[in-house]
Amino acid sequence: MSVLIYVGIFLGLLIVSLIIINGINILQAGPKIPDGRTMAQILGVAPETAVFDDVEKLSRKDKMQLFYAANTPDIRALNGEYEAKLLSGGILGPSSALFTHHVFPTGRVTPRTRWVGKGFKPNDENSGKGYNLFTRKKPGGTAETLRIRPMKTALAVSKVGKDGKRSFQVDYSADNTGMIHSMRDEIRQINENLFIGAGYMALGGGPINPAPFALIGPPKPWVGLDR
Repeated sequence: MSVLIYVGIFLGLLIVSLIIINGINILQAGPKIPDGRTMAQILGVAPETAVFDDVEKLSRKDKMQLFYAANTPDIRALNGEYEAKLLSGGILGPSSALFTHHVFPTGRVTPRTRWVGKGFKPNDENSGKGYNLFTRKKPGGTAETLRIRPMKTALAVSKVGKDGKRSFQVDYSADNTGMIHSMRDEIRQINENLFIGAGYMALGGGPINPAPFALIGPPKPWVGLDR
């Protein structure tokens, strides 16, 4: 059997494996419609007092149900720099974390980087702008903060959930190329200092296969993109 045949078989098996794994991850997120529970019923605590750990303990399915139950934030509700944390769950959780921390920053593999936040600034009542925050360890152990990966924000009907509600939406297409060009986030509000988001991009299946994350306040002041 020639080398080309072996390569073809390997690539075919790889593609089938990726399709199966993505399919499992989609199923683990559950239906894209709300099941009728309130945020308090899903969280087990009052939404007003909820913290990151209350969300992190939920299953992938319940994290997505929390997203559907959460409120649409005003465009001015996100203003400044927020701490960001990935939410675990799903068969693709570990690989999603590796991508977010070590590929998302620059489009190349960067072992010393870590995604740590997002910055937002409203332009008007319907739109705004923002960027992502990463830390990068320097030789010797010191760390620097990177403010890169710009984005546009707006309020629009959700594509992640079939609930007819609007989300605070993040669009990377105007200022980013490669895989990040197709990346989108949707964000909804649990309380004044806790937001739940769902990110996706074309390579992973788009909005049918979201990766949940959380934004945590109170926010620090807006700094702006690195020059």
